[in-house]
Amino acid sequence: MADVEYADYSLQSLTDVLDQANTRLRGGAHAAARIWPTGFEVLDRNLGGGFRSGELILLAGAQGLGKTTWALQAARNIALSGRSVLFFTFEHDPQTMLIRLVSLEAGLVAGSQAPTIAHIRAAFEAVGGPAGSLADRLDDAGTGGAKALEIVESYADHMVLHRSTGSRTTLETITDAVEEVRHQTGQLPVVFVDYLQKVKVPNGPSADDDRVTMVVEGLKDLALDIDVPVVAIVAADKAGLESGKRMRVNNLRGSSALAYEADTVLILNNKFDVVARHHLVYNLGSAERFKHWVVLSIEKNRSGKDGIDLEFQKRFELGRFEPEGQVVAEKLVDERIFVE
Repeated sequence: MADVEYADYSLQSLTDVLDQANTRLRGGAHAAARIWPTGFEVLDRNLGGGFRSGELILLAGAQGLGKTTWALQAARNIALSGRSVLFFTFEHDPQTMLIRLVSLEAGLVAGSQAPTIAHIRAAFEAVGGPAGSLADRLDDAGTGGAKALEIVESYADHMVLHRSTGSRTTLETITDAVEEVRHQTGQLPVVFVDYLQKVKVPNGPSADDDRVTMVVEGLKDLALDIDVPVVAIVAADKAGLESGKRMRVNNLRGSSALAYEADTVLILNNKFDVVARHHLVYNLGSAERFKHWVVLSIEKNRSGKDGIDLEFQKRFELGRFEPEGQVVAEKLVDERIFVE
């Protein structure tokens, strides 16, 4: 059959797809290039290695459970590996994100001896203490502070922050920024959006559900077009935030398009709130311990298993989670159980 050239760039014969696959393999390209490990090993194992290029990943959870902390830590792990990250932050200014990263690194360097995020923030804001450079002030803040700054500097060029606003940041803005990062770094970046419901839709529909549909479809198209993962934090509806309920995929705020368009859905719940009652009643020590852990559930996963509940310890005073998580051993329930 003669070769056919299509004018529409979205049309591609299967022959062309096969040729491209063969070209990549002959050139030494490996499937791992399309997989972006999150750095949370137990999650990566259950996702088949990590996030995949061309996929949309949604992260949900109640306020205060660490959605931004988790996303920033995953972004940091990717940047540390030498790959580019573009992080759209609607909720925090770039300096706050930098403070969180330095705090995270200090905790990994010095453990319990590391300065808290409050001490690191004071160093950045020149509150008290001797005058001097940022490195000097971080060294004075506590063990590991100055070393943490060095580590952040080692991957700083790979992580680009976009100070986003609900009044200006549109899907077009996101696409343009991706192209700018590709131009500046020579790499396509994995994209983090914190968070999806804040993306502006110019002259869009008045109904929230319709606007969310346009945004989630646009982010999914972006993931496919640029062939990288797009990770978006999503808000929950009122039912998902009600006392006594475990948050599920049907609690994502907006239209059903969120669950439909996403390739992977991850949901954070407080372990103490969702563990079965008998784990609390008969072991009060465990009940107190559960308050310091979150359950990260793989609610949807087109590339592998779902319905998997993982747990990670919160270390929010150090701006991070412990990266060594595990599969939840206890029985979980849909109704939250509270004990005094």
